[in-house]
Amino acid sequence: MKKATQKEVVIIKALFLEHYPKAVTELKYSSLYELLVCVMLSAQCTDKRVNLITPALFERYPHAKELAEANLDEIKSFIASCSFFNNKAVNLLKMAQKVVELYDGEIPLDEQKLMGLAGVGQKTAHVVMIEYASANLMAVDTHVFRVAHRLGLSSAKTAIKTEEELTKIFKNDLATLHQAMVLFGRYTCKAVNPLCETCFLTEHCKTKQTFKV
Repeated sequence: MKKATQKEVVIIKALFLEHYPKAVTELKYSSLYELLVCVMLSAQCTDKRVNLITPALFERYPHAKELAEANLDEIKSFIASCSFFNNKAVNLLKMAQKVVELYDGEIPLDEQKLMGLAGVGQKTAHVVMIEYASANLMAVDTHVFRVAHRLGLSSAKTAIKTEEELTKIFKNDLATLHQAMVLFGRYTCKAVNPLCETCFLTEHCKTKQTFKV
């Protein structure tokens, strides 16, 4: 695959910032605790599905303290329509218990402390910090991975390596760029039937429909 030139990287970055100047997550939340739970649930699950699940979940468990004291089967009943709900329920319970034990019930807004919680990897930690604190970090989900490869911004085989490459070439405005690439990949540069005819980045695309991930 042909890589984007340095000049193209500058143009692509500017176009993303122009078209998505205030890009934010589509997950609905009202606190850092709620955001973390939403992001944990969103792994391999759509934001739309998560937004349907969480109102009842948060009504029952409004804070980490209530979630930490919850019955595992009851948690499962609230998130049963979410992919991998069994594992996610276990992780949610363990996460909340550790937050109560170590951080007095407050979600730590720190990458390493977040990654020390059950079910929270680097991508989840970065997404939380990007959304809640506008941290200058990049996170790579399937949408960002696909967009980065179609535009020749990365040829890395893994999400972590792709994140490293995007961070290196973009340097700043990473929070906005992450959200922009998510929305662009979700609604324009889709895995199947991408909207190439209306895409503002068509001339910079290296693979068009051949990269399906």
